[in-house]
Amino acid sequence: MYTIKDMPSRERPRERLMMFGAKSLSTYELIAIIFRFGYQEQTAIDLAKRLLSGLDSLSNLRERTVSELAKIRGIGTTKAISLLAAIELGERVLSVQAERPQIASPNDVYELLKYEMRNLEQEVLFVLFLDVKTCLIAKKQLFVGSLNQSLIHPREVFKYAVKYSAYSIILVHNHPSGDPEPSKHDIEVTKRFIEAGKMMQIDLLDHIIIANDKYQSIKEYRERKGL
Repeated sequence: MYTIKDMPSRERPRERLMMFGAKSLSTYELIAIIFRFGYQEQTAIDLAKRLLSGLDSLSNLRERTVSELAKIRGIGTTKAISLLAAIELGERVLSVQAERPQIASPNDVYELLKYEMRNLEQEVLFVLFLDVKTCLIAKKQLFVGSLNQSLIHPREVFKYAVKYSAYSIILVHNHPSGDPEPSKHDIEVTKRFIEAGKMMQIDLLDHIIIANDKYQSIKEYRERKGL
């Protein structure tokens, strides 16, 4: 009996996903990974192809129930549950992405983070990772404590920017004193990240300071001061 293990490693779905990413796989290969095992003389790939051949379109899978899928020879209840769980998870991921806010101004940043940051008793740095349309991909707290150049290294921030495939980033930190005026360190950190961003081709759009119910854009501050 010919199995997936008999295939060259570069042709096996799991190995191909690890080497080239999920987007490189066909639909039947993705389903084969979910199925894990085949049935009698059929591999998981054969089973996935047979399932797809019985559908008018891929969207029909969403309408199938566990019992309907389980009746297909070789699928059974376990594979049916795994497949429908994967479909539901994918839909939830897409739903979250559809709700990602667009960050178009310093006020948008403040509205997004004010409840998390305005009453903190020590300085905390958040980073917003944005796509090409400045929609939020992720927000992450990366540093706690006094924001000086020795503690905040661009390497740590841009490591996540690459991970999230971010097109640009925004730095956000708080001033527990209640005064949003940027310090010399704030300005220097901002300049350092601008230069690092140019090298990485990931723009630093702004650096926002939140201080209780006030905020300050360092980009706007520097433009006013001619810095």
